[in-house]
Amino acid sequence: MRISKLFGKTQREAPAEAETVSHQLLLKAGMIHQVAAGIYSYLPLGWRVLKKIGNLIRGEMDRAGGQELIMPVLQPLELWQETGRDLAFGKGLFTLSDRRERKLVLGPTHEEVITELAKYNVQSYRDLPLLLYQIQTKFRDEPRPRGGLIRVREFTMKDLYSFDTDEEGLNQSYDKMLQAYKNIFDRCGLPTLLVEADSGAIGGKASHEFMAVNESGEDEIIYCDQCHYAANLERAESVKGKLEAEKLRPREEVATPDVGSIEEVADFLKIPQSHTLKAVFYIADGKLVFVVIRGDIGVNEIKLKNALGCIDLRLATEAEVINAGLVPGAASAVGIKGIKVIADDSITSGGNFVAGANKADTHFKNVNYPRDFKADLVTDIAQARAGDECPRCGAKLSSMRGIEVGHVFKLGTFLSEKLGALFIDQSGASHPIIMGCYGIGLDRLMAAVIELNHDDKGILWPFSIAPYHVYLCPLYQESSEVEAAVEKVYSELEAEGLEVLFDDRKESPGVKFNDADLLGIPLRVTISPRTLAKNSAEIKKRSEKESELVPLEKLTEKLKELISN
Repeated sequence: MRISKLFGKTQREAPAEAETVSHQLLLKAGMIHQVAAGIYSYLPLGWRVLKKIGNLIRGEMDRAGGQELIMPVLQPLELWQETGRDLAFGKGLFTLSDRRERKLVLGPTHEEVITELAKYNVQSYRDLPLLLYQIQTKFRDEPRPRGGLIRVREFTMKDLYSFDTDEEGLNQSYDKMLQAYKNIFDRCGLPTLLVEADSGAIGGKASHEFMAVNESGEDEIIYCDQCHYAANLERAESVKGKLEAEKLRPREEVATPDVGSIEEVADFLKIPQSHTLKAVFYIADGKLVFVVIRGDIGVNEIKLKNALGCIDLRLATEAEVINAGLVPGAASAVGIKGIKVIADDSITSGGNFVAGANKADTHFKNVNYPRDFKADLVTDIAQARAGDECPRCGAKLSSMRGIEVGHVFKLGTFLSEKLGALFIDQSGASHPIIMGCYGIGLDRLMAAVIELNHDDKGILWPFSIAPYHVYLCPLYQESSEVEAAVEKVYSELEAEGLEVLFDDRKESPGVKFNDADLLGIPLRVTISPRTLAKNSAEIKKRSEKESELVPLEKLTEKLKELISN
């Protein structure tokens, strides 16, 4: 491809709203164009990268035994209503109506459609196991699209679904996909960390995410250096630091004028925050919920949402708290009736806590569970944090940020039971098919590769997904000799099947070299009057400072060697 004919121009500066490195560089390199918030066009160079990522993934899925198919973007809303996931996805689901007022969904994922396919095509255990996948456009109405391709509303995803007869088969399919994913990320030059994750709206019994560790990532990872425990913050557990048991003392009121927050109460009474009980109020599916947790610990809203089994969860407003007859800043579960109380299991350690007395400027001392109040549910709803003890080995936990580039789920029989996808076993008995699902967002993977592979000049693509392998850069300097030589080299390289981006513009060396670095093509071949004087070309790897002269007659052979290595 000649750059003079290439659609898309490089830019010297990225738009001010482009915050992440990948967003800035993709825009500057003329690889993507923003159409609207979270919606992008791929220009030819960017599309070549995305296609290569897709083909690389395809190869690994095929090697693992996957069969490729394609499913529709448009899906009947009824399918989603049958599984209840229309409510789980909530406002993230794009919906529309056709001319007959039938409700449709723009697929954010394809579990319902693939399960229905299995329902009509799997009858016997002899039809299983199955690995079915597609690379398809998805739509999610993200409330805050950000980071360029990291969080978008329209994106390309590879989603594979496994179908097995038993848990052992599911585990084998799961492990097979874990290995395939490791292969994919390794081939993309992207180091990843496997972490435990929350299943979210997808559902299922267990899930893991592949995280590319990077400060631009939206996810916080809690991890242990000693035993290698790692989990997304949404899922992470920790040892909360048990308090010593105390002899229960009588509950008593104490005046706490003009104090309301846990920090203020603890400072006023000169006690650790761990000796207080914090009250947090939520609205879960329209109903007020009273949450009790030890004062030094934060609430993990994902754990709380899972514990409640609710669809919508948000913090209650002060007006909603007051309307329920509660006192913001001085509330506790003591004496509360008619409101659901969810308590973190941290309240079962220690005792004689300070908690609100349910009247202004007053708190109770020596509040104890279950003597002084009851809870509808006591479970782990605490947010783990760096410095806590590891739940596996007791060492100190640390945290870092990451970009989720792959997510795998053990779905079990949740969807097959809902939609009636069954198989007949050897004895003639009917069972729901056991399922798993495995996703990779191609757009986000592309962005993550750049986040971890760039310098101050531009992108550093690995050969596996680079838009072109060779940047052919003639320095004409009014030399007809260079023009003739570079045209000959270009023809020879193309004839040998090499992927060459030919900078045939009559621009200065500085402009050409800057664009070569910005675009991140792995090899730059420079031909100039100086190199031709030695009947040579200069080869420079994008990732290295030094270059080497190679005789023209050996140029093709040398480039093939560098690309294959």
